[in-house]
Amino acid sequence: MTRLTTVARALITAFAALLASTAPTATARAETDPKAPKDFVALRSVDPTIIQEMRYVTPHNFVGERVDGYRQPICILTRPAAEALHKAQRKLLRQGYTLKVYDCYRPQRAVDHFVRWAEDLDDEAMKGEFYPNVDKTRLFADGYIAAKSGHSRGSTLDVTLVRLPAKPTRPYHPGEPLAPCFAPQGERFPDNSIDMGTGFDCFDTLSHTLDPRIQGRQRAHRLLLKSTLEGLGFVNLAEEWWHYTFKPEAHPDTYFDFPVSRKSLAGAH
Repeated sequence: MTRLTTVARALITAFAALLASTAPTATARAETDPKAPKDFVALRSVDPTIIQEMRYVTPHNFVGERVDGYRQPICILTRPAAEALHKAQRKLLRQGYTLKVYDCYRPQRAVDHFVRWAEDLDDEAMKGEFYPNVDKTRLFADGYIAAKSGHSRGSTLDVTLVRLPAKPTRPYHPGEPLAPCFAPQGERFPDNSIDMGTGFDCFDTLSHTLDPRIQGRQRAHRLLLKSTLEGLGFVNLAEEWWHYTFKPEAHPDTYFDFPVSRKSLAGAH
C-alpha cells in the first residue's frame, strides 16, 4: 500500500509539473507579443495637439465591439508619417482647424477579426449606421473588407478635420438607435468633425472622396483635407475620404501584427 501511495504521489507531482510547463502565464504571453520596429512611434510623442478618437478600441464601429489587437486608444505610425502629419497640423491650426484620427496602424489580427465578422452573415447589429444600403454578402466583392490592409504597414491612417475650439464627442452607448452614416449631419451620430457628407467608415459610394453628389461645404471640407495632406506626401484612397497613406512607405511589403499598445513600442516599459 505504501509503495502504491508513493507511486501515485510521484505521478501527481509529475502531472502538476507538466501543467505548469505547458500553461504560460498572462505575463509570459504578453512578453511573446511581437514588437514594433524602432521607426514606429506614438503620434502623441510627435504631435500632442492632434485629436485621437480611436474607434476600434470602442464598440462604436461597424463590428460593434472592441476589435482584436486594440489594447489602448493610441495612434501608432511610422515616424515619417507622424512627422508629415505634424506639418499638416501646423498648417491647419493657423486656419482654425485641427486634425482628428480615427485609426492609424492596425494589426493583422484586427483585420482577421473584420474578416470573421464579415463572414458571419447573421451579425448585422451595426448595419443601420455603417452599411444601411449594402448587403453583407457583398462586403468582400465590393471592396469594403479585405484579408489585408495597408494600415498594417504603419503609414496609413483614417483622419478628419475638427473646427476649433473643438467640442467633445459624446460617448456611444451600445444598443442606442442608429442613424445612417450618410444622413444629414444633424441626424447622424454626433461627431465633432466638420461635415464631410458621411460619417467615418460609411460603407457607401457617397464616401468616395470626389463623389459628384457631394457638393458645397461638404465638398470644400473634403478638398481642404485632401489638398493639405497631399501637399505633404500623403495619398488619398479614392473610395474613402478619410483614408490617407504617407508615401514612400517605410514598410511597403510588410503587414505587422504587434498590438496597439505603448508596450509594443521601442523603449516602452
